[in-house]
Amino acid sequence: MYGKRSRFLTIMLTLGLAFFYIPMVLLVIYSFNHSKLVPVWGGWSLRWYYELFQSPEVWQAVSLSLQIAVVNATFATALGTLAGLAMVRFGRFRGRTLFGGMLVAPLVMPEVITGLSLLVFFISLNQLIGWPAERGFATITIAHITFSMAYVAVTIQARLTGMGQTLEEAAADLGAKPFKVLTAITIPQLTPALISGWLLAFTLSLDDLVIASFVTGPGANTLPILIFSRIRLGLRPDINALATIMILVIAICVAIAAIVMFRQQRADMLDRQMAEREEG
Repeated sequence: MYGKRSRFLTIMLTLGLAFFYIPMVLLVIYSFNHSKLVPVWGGWSLRWYYELFQSPEVWQAVSLSLQIAVVNATFATALGTLAGLAMVRFGRFRGRTLFGGMLVAPLVMPEVITGLSLLVFFISLNQLIGWPAERGFATITIAHITFSMAYVAVTIQARLTGMGQTLEEAAADLGAKPFKVLTAITIPQLTPALISGWLLAFTLSLDDLVIASFVTGPGANTLPILIFSRIRLGLRPDINALATIMILVIAICVAIAAIVMFRQQRADMLDRQMAEREEG
C-alpha cells in the first residue's frame, strides 16, 4: 500500500515538474532557431542573439533593470534586516503585532493592488510637492523596495530565530556595547542570510512586470516590460533569446543563494555536533 502511494506521488511530482519546465526548455531551444517564424524550425543558429545585442532599445532596458535591481536589493536588504532585528531581538514592544502584519502584507497583497496604490501615491505626491516630476527609475525602485523588503525581512527573521543569542549574550556580559555586539557578532552570523536576501531582492526586481508597469512612464521600460510589449505585437524569435538570457540570470542568482544557504546550514549542523560532543 505504501509502495503504491509512493509511486503515485512520484509520478504526480514528475508530471508537475515536467509541465512547469518543458515550456522553458522549448523556449530555450527555439531561441537558437534560425527561422523568422517562431513555430517553424529552421536549424540551429545564434542569429537572434546577435540581432538582440545590436538593439539599443534592449540594452537600454537591460541597463535600467540592472540599475533598479542593484539599488533595490541594497536598500531592501538594509531595511529588511532592521525590520527582522526589530521583530526577533527587540522583544515585545507596543505595536509589534501591527508592525509584523504590515511587514508581511506585501507578501500576500495582489500585485495589481500594490501597483495601483503606489501609482495613486506618486500622483498625489506630484500634485502636493511636485515630485516625482516623471515616473521612471526612482518610482520603480521605490515600488520594488516596498515588496522586496518583506522577503528579506522574513529571511532575516528565520536566520535570527535559528541562530540563538548565546554569543550575543556572552559578548554583552564581557562588556561589549550593543552596537559592537551587532557589528562584531550578529552581522557576521547573518552574512549568509544577507547575501541570500540581497540575491532574492535582486531577482524579484529583475523579474517584476505588474508593479513596474503601473509606476513607470514613457521611455522607462524595464526588461520584463519590453518583453511583454513586444509579445503583444506577436511572437518574435529575438524575444525567445531575451527570455532565455533572463532565465539564465535568474537561475544563477537562485543557485548562488541556495549554495550559500546550504553551506550555512551545514556549518550550523557541524557546530551543533561539536557542541554536543563537548557537552558529552
